[in-house]
Amino acid sequence: MITLDLGCGGNPKNPYQAREVWGIDFYSDSDKNIKGADLAIDPIPFPDNYFNFVTAYDLIEHIPRVLYVPTRRNPFIELMSEIFRVLKPDGFFYSHTPAFPHAAAFMDPTHVNIITEGTFGLYFGDTSATSPWGVIYGFKGQFKLVEERWDGPHLATLLQKK
Repeated sequence: MITLDLGCGGNPKNPYQAREVWGIDFYSDSDKNIKGADLAIDPIPFPDNYFNFVTAYDLIEHIPRVLYVPTRRNPFIELMSEIFRVLKPDGFFYSHTPAFPHAAAFMDPTHVNIITEGTFGLYFGDTSATSPWGVIYGFKGQFKLVEERWDGPHLATLLQKK
């Protein structure tokens, strides 16, 4: 089992007790298996179908929904496609992010992506009557919404790659 923690800071988290743990942050640290990437503009620097688990603690709210660099891009949609790409079939993505309607979602000026109940299920999952709504913006994939619950002001969401 292999896990990837996005926006890991100095120590990648391993909530699923995987035997191999990787992290991504703005800097690299080969001693701690951390690769450097700006996930608002860079792809995840790993091959397809590599991880059993991908986690993102307090990261998704920092990924812009739209950028013009120099043409229009949808970084949040692109990141979700990248997460889908690097997960093995039946792999899991866990997000833990401050969300609407809690003030924590808005207080930090670097929070540029406000998540709500329904964002993950409707745009990237199987709770829409048709394909995920994110497809119209370029999302490639479809997750199964396994669980969504509140943890204080954080929305904890577990998605599984279909």
